[in-house]
Amino acid sequence: MTILLVILSIALLVVLIVWAKLNPFLSFMATAIVAGLLLGLPADQLAKSIQKGMGTLLGDLVIVIVTGAMLGKLVAESGAAQRIAGFLMGMFGEKYITWAMALTGLIVGIPLFYNVGFVLLVPLAFTLTYQYRLPAVYVGMPLLAALSVTHGFLPPHPSPAALVAQFGANMGLTLLYGGIIAIPTIAIAGPLLAPFLKNIPSQPLPTFQAAPKATADLPSIGNSLFTALLPVLLLMGTTLLSLLVPEEASFRPVITFLADPSVVMLASLGYATYSLGLHRKQAMTQLMDIFTTATKDISMIILIVAGAGALKQIFTDTGVSQTIGEGLKTWEMHPLVLAWLITSVIRVCVGSATVAGLTTAGIIAPLVTTLDVNPNLLVLSIGAGSLMFSHFNDGGFWMFKEYFNVSIKDTLRSWSLMETIVAVVGLLGVLVLDLFV
Repeated sequence: MTILLVILSIALLVVLIVWAKLNPFLSFMATAIVAGLLLGLPADQLAKSIQKGMGTLLGDLVIVIVTGAMLGKLVAESGAAQRIAGFLMGMFGEKYITWAMALTGLIVGIPLFYNVGFVLLVPLAFTLTYQYRLPAVYVGMPLLAALSVTHGFLPPHPSPAALVAQFGANMGLTLLYGGIIAIPTIAIAGPLLAPFLKNIPSQPLPTFQAAPKATADLPSIGNSLFTALLPVLLLMGTTLLSLLVPEEASFRPVITFLADPSVVMLASLGYATYSLGLHRKQAMTQLMDIFTTATKDISMIILIVAGAGALKQIFTDTGVSQTIGEGLKTWEMHPLVLAWLITSVIRVCVGSATVAGLTTAGIIAPLVTTLDVNPNLLVLSIGAGSLMFSHFNDGGFWMFKEYFNVSIKDTLRSWSLMETIVAVVGLLGVLVLDLFV
């Protein structure tokens, strides 16, 4: 009955957006209320759950999304993105640009939280789109496939890192096995899939589009690359420090503070304001106008992501994920496949990859000692399942749709298809590796 009610709730969301043409944010609000009532959430707790879901998700993302948009807009308007695009095209050429994007996403995605990587690197894909008249989805999908895989498979990302600890796995081995599986998974879901998406119409947000500048007016390639990649460098450095510094060290809290994505983004934006703006004789008022424009352009994205958080919280507070997981764990099948299946179902129902992964861990953990299963591969199996079929209740679905400005139908046949391929190929990789380790 619970699964049926979840299906009805998601169907209502689809009908409101696709048929009734209601704004996605308002559709999320209406669906969250109806879902809460159908699933038995007391009326006096309904508003609190919605507010908690919106607040929790925005608390994690709003600074990152806003500062990322500002940084992306500045990188575009200053000509730094144009300089980087020319540099990349010179190295790889148009023929291999999808592989360049995938490699960029893999390297950058290891230390970078998915949403940070999205708002930082998607503008680069858009620049290539504008500069060389390439299809936006074709260029962007390999990048996003790589970011998605690293988010779901590899520590130190939240879900796999927590799973390593909960199952008593070895983080080094999990990273090694995850890297082995990640490469073919990214290749299939990214560069090999991308040519089939070339005909999807896409008009990306204009906030990242800047008129081409004369080469003499562009910042240097060193300045451009360093400023654009500074958040990555800072996160890599602080992540490495956090792994090397003992928990009991007196300055550990300082490292934790500096490693926070919001702090990194604020610091990076401050540096970019100087290096791409003030240092190049641009007035502060002009820079602030750029930032204001960037904020206006992503305001609806923030609301839509908040709406997805509200619906996710309703499913969490009503115990949907736990109920579904308990029903599935009695099935007779290979433990790695079972863990993947439980995670996949929870992911499709609640939307969040992290919630799906951690919920499955709570269900599977008591069974680990009684099952003949490699804990490192179990982490990766759950990680693959946590990426299954992103759709209407996932904030990532809406970020892709709104940033790339594509239809619901085309989002399903590009973004959702890519995530499904990642989940299935990831599981196959885990099962093959299980034969040898």
